[in-house]
Amino acid sequence: MTLETSRRSFLKAGGATVLSATMLPFLKSLPAAAAGNDVIVAVTGQTINSLDLHRTGTNRASYQVAVNAYDRLVSFGTKTLPDGSLSYDYSVIEPEAAESWEISEDGTKITFKMRPDGKFQDGSPITAHDVKWSFDRAVSVGGFPTVQMKAGSLEKPEQFEAVDDMTFVVTLPHASKLSLPDLAVPVPMIINSKVAKEHATADDPWAMEYLHKNPAGSGAFKVAAWKPGEQLVYERNDNYTSGPVPAVKRVVIREVPSPATRRALLERGDIQISFDMPNKDAKELAGTDGLTVNTTPVENAIYCLCPNLIFEPFKDKRVRQAIAWSVPYEEVFQTAAYGRGNPMWGGESTSPADIAWPQKFPYSTDLDKAKALLEEAGYKDGFEVPLSIALDQSDWMEPAALLIQENLAKIGIKAPIDKIPGANWRTASLVEKRLALPLETFGGWLNYPCYYFFWAYLDGHLFNASNYRNEEIEKLTGETLYLSVDDPDYAPKIKRMIEIAWDEVPRIALWQPAVNVGMRNVEGYEYWFHRQLDGRSLKKV
Repeated sequence: MTLETSRRSFLKAGGATVLSATMLPFLKSLPAAAAGNDVIVAVTGQTINSLDLHRTGTNRASYQVAVNAYDRLVSFGTKTLPDGSLSYDYSVIEPEAAESWEISEDGTKITFKMRPDGKFQDGSPITAHDVKWSFDRAVSVGGFPTVQMKAGSLEKPEQFEAVDDMTFVVTLPHASKLSLPDLAVPVPMIINSKVAKEHATADDPWAMEYLHKNPAGSGAFKVAAWKPGEQLVYERNDNYTSGPVPAVKRVVIREVPSPATRRALLERGDIQISFDMPNKDAKELAGTDGLTVNTTPVENAIYCLCPNLIFEPFKDKRVRQAIAWSVPYEEVFQTAAYGRGNPMWGGESTSPADIAWPQKFPYSTDLDKAKALLEEAGYKDGFEVPLSIALDQSDWMEPAALLIQENLAKIGIKAPIDKIPGANWRTASLVEKRLALPLETFGGWLNYPCYYFFWAYLDGHLFNASNYRNEEIEKLTGETLYLSVDDPDYAPKIKRMIEIAWDEVPRIALWQPAVNVGMRNVEGYEYWFHRQLDGRSLKKV
């Protein structure tokens, strides 16, 4: 079978809507009509691999547990988008487990007052001591949660004080535009420290093993059941104290790897929500009677190709540039994204005119330029490198990889496709950073270019899958992270960071993605920056 035949066969198969026999038990056990008005059944293609966001290797699909089963001190507000759909509002910070807060005049101290009636799901009170333990945990366990806290200048247990049961104080080394918003992201979730301590050991002082399978939160939903690779069931917390009690009693999250099967389930009415549905399905199902398809661009996010500098040829920026000039961007965008989202190639200058982010990189498809750069770098005859994709993101990664593979072959680079199970992807690509040429995506939770660079370009940080380091970017990111955007030094520093990233291209931008959610007989869906399903506002109609 030729490469082109293989690619077209894949694309043709991706449009199939026939249900496989293996899905029949699912259809029998969870028909929409039997679910009742207080149960919503949703499907996703990704695997939830842990119930603890702080655990090393917890994947993005698992963040939803922190959102639904835990609270934070504060949250973001809600706004209505021009198309009538709902979205979080980054400009508004609202109370959650805290009822109020005060910021000192110099911006270095935030004092929170807890809700006096706040309760965990076991009925025990939420106190400042629980917040202190939870924040200490987040800054101490290392990895993703610790770096996320660091983005808001939250780095050491000594910064957190439980003055009394109802008063919690955060002391900052300096004022930062990111500190309060950083407390509204999923990571600083408030854990029932009394329960956690009961299951902690000398070898596991933060109860990582227990909380991996047993949430201990105060969120709007309890985790009633979890079977990895199959489903997670949320049950309403009828005694929820940090906001309105959800309208639905139960939300069932089914993991269905096949995009065609997820589509068919939605079309048949056997489910109410298809979350993060493929762009192809969103495009084709939009306007279908009885269905609502919400498509929301993801702020501060880019789908990209990441040449890893641990692979010898990619240590030379000319090789990375050659890869960037070889990508068939337009065909990838139309085939893998179905034209949904924003192109991130074809920029007119190698120096940015402004600090908008993301913005188009100054690359396009030019195979002659790619070949010339490879020859200049000493790789005239090319080389072989595995091109890695995640199976639970195959709806966009596989067609993109096939097209990229095809063009790499034209410049002498053999790129066999390496398919990795979704449950193992985050560890391989982001934690161990051992993949030579992975496709990746990162969406910055806090909507600033300096925050994106903090996560995706700084040495050792989680989403820097390329093992990239540039001393000037290290310095400029550290300087801009805390600066106000109105500071006269902010824009010139950001422009310089973008210019370096374009020249050294450790991340080859493909397009800015969108989140697609298909719904039947459901209202109240709200888009969130973390790109996970929040059950709190859902209603069945």
